[in-house]
Amino acid sequence: MNKNMSISISTKKALTVLPLSLAFSLAMTATAHADQVILDDLIVDGSACIGFDCVNGESFGFDTLRLKENNLRIKFQDTSSSSSFPSNDWQITVNDSSNGGANKFSIDDIDSGKTPFTIEAGAPNHSLFVDDGGRLGLGTSTPVVDIHIKSGNTPTLRLEQDGSSGFTPQTWDVAGNEANFFVRDATNGSKLVFRIQPSAPSNSIFVASDGDIGLGDATPDAALDIESGDLMLTDGQVTIRKTNDPKILFNENDVVDQQWEIGIKDIYGNGLALLNNSPSKTFLGMVIQPDGDIYINNGTDMSNQLWSWHLDATTEAIHQSGDLFVGGDITAQGTISPGSSRTTKNNITMVDGDKILKLITDIDIYSWSYIKDAGKVTHIGPMAEEFYELFNYGVDNKHISPTDTSGISLAAIKAMMNKVESQNAKIAKLENVLIELQLQNKQH
Repeated sequence: MNKNMSISISTKKALTVLPLSLAFSLAMTATAHADQVILDDLIVDGSACIGFDCVNGESFGFDTLRLKENNLRIKFQDTSSSSSFPSNDWQITVNDSSNGGANKFSIDDIDSGKTPFTIEAGAPNHSLFVDDGGRLGLGTSTPVVDIHIKSGNTPTLRLEQDGSSGFTPQTWDVAGNEANFFVRDATNGSKLVFRIQPSAPSNSIFVASDGDIGLGDATPDAALDIESGDLMLTDGQVTIRKTNDPKILFNENDVVDQQWEIGIKDIYGNGLALLNNSPSKTFLGMVIQPDGDIYINNGTDMSNQLWSWHLDATTEAIHQSGDLFVGGDITAQGTISPGSSRTTKNNITMVDGDKILKLITDIDIYSWSYIKDAGKVTHIGPMAEEFYELFNYGVDNKHISPTDTSGISLAAIKAMMNKVESQNAKIAKLENVLIELQLQNKQH
């Protein structure tokens, strides 16, 4: 670093008129670069150049103040000595002083050893622009909102937690382009965890002041309020897609026994299930099967579940769609009307009532109670195993249909009535014969 050393014209003139000893002293002072101390205001009527590489006859152009050398720094050194006054030192640094360093303009916090502000050479126009309204433009000189970011491709705001405070590093990006506005998890595979497409309708997602969420509704009346119509792509429907067991959970105060779920259950034949998740209940709820069967159970032991045998491939074929299987009582304050129209039946054949009547004598009738009723309710009837083995009617040997028992009873009654009518006819015939015999005896 060579600093140009020259003696000003006024100094040269002084050397010619002063005594030799004084002139020599001044010359030695100039050669030794003595500091110039000005105990008054300094006014320069023109431009000023400071730095080792300033030259005599410097061409300033429009420059008022020029710093010219290979290490450019402006330091602000505060000499305040009282603790109540700020005294931090600052510095403007232009370019790194090391080989291969950055071409940049920066403001350095000298006391803390940090550089809070830097502009690299080559930065585009209006990289940072503050307009007269206090609006900040990033990439634009005409910001129209408080912070305006402008870019030719996907303007992005990055939020990076670097781990310097002891927390796990995590980076999020908030960005938008012609495809969507999105939030990107840059740390975990750059997954787009949240997206909004252009032209989405107003209030597509609305969070009210009380925490209620409206989908297409700016006045939600529940924790989740979905407004149907043109605002929703599927007229207010909610679609849940999941590879296995998609469901919605409802929980009262985080108590497991009070948690219910609605969803599709693989283990119930991909049926739509309403279930209680209490660990004390094997199965409490309802399942609607894809074929229309409905299963309802009160949470009894799994071995007694009606849906378990229905899903058995060896017996499933015998069940018809639209069945209702209930693992508990059914109480109806009205009429229960099983369908029995000829139009709903096939394989219609006449039943041998006499055979049914003979078989009835082999069936045992018991009084009994369901285990779940703990002996409080008593019933009367046959056992399903014996009924199925004897008559071979019904779905299996675990259940008896009221239709089958009434059919067996009617067939037996009809057969009995036929026998009674036949016997009555025989009795009438014998009575007639007896009357004739009595008349004949009287005549003799």
